Order: sequence, then structure tokens, then C-alpha cells
Amino acid sequence: MEVIEKINEIKMFRLKLTEPVGFVPTMGYLHQGHLSLIRRSRAENLSVVISIFVNPTQFGSGEDFDSYPRDTECDLALLEKEGADVVFMPSAREIYPPQFDSWVVVDKLAQRLEGANRPGHFRGVATVCAKLFNIVKPTRAYFGQKDAQQVAVIKKMISDLNMNLKIITLPTVRESDGLAISSRNSYLNHKERQAATILYRALTLTQKLWSEGERDARRLRQEMTSLLKKEPLAKIDYVSIADRETLSELAQIISPALASLAVKIGSTRLIDNIVLR
Repeated sequence: MEVIEKINEIKMFRLKLTEPVGFVPTMGYLHQGHLSLIRRSRAENLSVVISIFVNPTQFGSGEDFDSYPRDTECDLALLEKEGADVVFMPSAREIYPPQFDSWVVVDKLAQRLEGANRPGHFRGVATVCAKLFNIVKPTRAYFGQKDAQQVAVIKKMISDLNMNLKIITLPTVRESDGLAISSRNSYLNHKERQAATILYRALTLTQKLWSEGERDARRLRQEMTSLLKKEPLAKIDYVSIADRETLSELAQIISPALASLAVKIGSTRLIDNIVLR
């Protein structure tokens, strides 16, 4: 397994890789969610590239960039075991050199949900992904359903800018009690970890009501909100029942919809979603 830090070096190494090339972009601190993407990439491609880069431009003022969990030694050991061919680990200066001043903005999709609560977040996501796709030139790139809006934004960017790659989205990997696996779960203390199951319970309630025939999106949002408010440690950022493609809020569900939410448990902000279809 090669570990490369410089853009010019990985571009040269990329020429040696056997097609097709699978790519999994990560911010490190790898968990089972990441590993599910890596294993799928390994199964579907002859070469696998992983990036580890905590992208500063997708963190807003006061967010957790400096404290974001990192464990490079453990990450590299896991990637070696999973059979990665190349790990790209650039510095922030390598990705954003002095005088860097070009940005990718996906407009309407990025203004909703996470975008409304984290201004500039998706500008950072879209820009770094565009750069990584241009550097690695993968055949396929792999993302998790937990970050559903991120996937939608990236797919829109790829379509609008005619990028030549396919995005593969895999189901959210969960703990035994339903909590979506996330690097930020490490911030939770024992009591907060127990309280965090309220996110999945709210989504499960929505799925149950929908499967019983409820199509009034306003009622579904109300039911999710009511359940979340029963957890004293939970503070709601948003609760959404939106069109899966446009992320516009729905009044009535007539096509596949995305039920999503963002909730702070203590000081830790968690997101989750399910697709109603």
C-alpha cells in the first residue's frame, strides 16, 4: 500500500493503476461505515484509492475542525488490512495553496437543511470533492447514505459539470440500537450516547406511520418533533420530510421522500435520515 502526500506524486502513481479505479474520500478516524464503502470499492474495482483529509473549508466558525477526531496510525493499519492500493493524505496547504481562490457552488440544493444551518459547508464539500475527483480521476466514488444531502450535492455537481465518474451510495451502517455510526459519536458520554438513540427512534416512527399509509408530510414532521422533544438532552436543529431529489419540503408524499433530522445531544450535533419509498 502506497501512502502519498503530494498531488503531483499521486497523479504520477495514478497512471500505474489498473482500471477501473474505485475511490473513497474520507476525513479519517475510520469506522465500519467507511469500511463498508472500502469493501464495496474493493469488490467492484481493480484498484482502490482512499483519501484522508480533514477539510477545513467545510467547517464553519465555532465548529469542531480542531477537535475533529484523528488517528492516522490506526487508519493506515485498517486500510492495509482492507487491501487499499493508495492512500492520499495531503496537507491543507497542498489542497489550498496560498492565493487559492476558486470555489464550486451548488446553489439550491446546498441552501436547504444542512446548508441553511451551516452556511458555506457545501461550498467546501463541493470544492474539495471536485479537486479530489480531478486529482484521482476515479471510475467510481463511494459515499454513505447517512450524509444524504452531501450525496445529492455531489451528484448534482457531477451532472452539471459533466464529470466522468459514477457515484455509488451505500446504506447507513448502524449500531445494534440503531444509532448511525459516525466519527462524532466519540464525543458522546455514556448518558448522551443513550439519549442519541432518539434520532433513529424518531425516524423509525416516521417509517411506521408512512408504511401504515400516512402521506401527510406535515403530520410526520410533527410526530418526529414530538418524540424528539421527549428527550431532555436533545435540541432540534431541523426535522424534514423532503423530496428526495430536490430536498424541497413536502406537504404530501407522492414520490420517494427523504425523512431527515439534525439534533444536538449535549454539545454534539448528529444527523440521520431514511428514505420513504
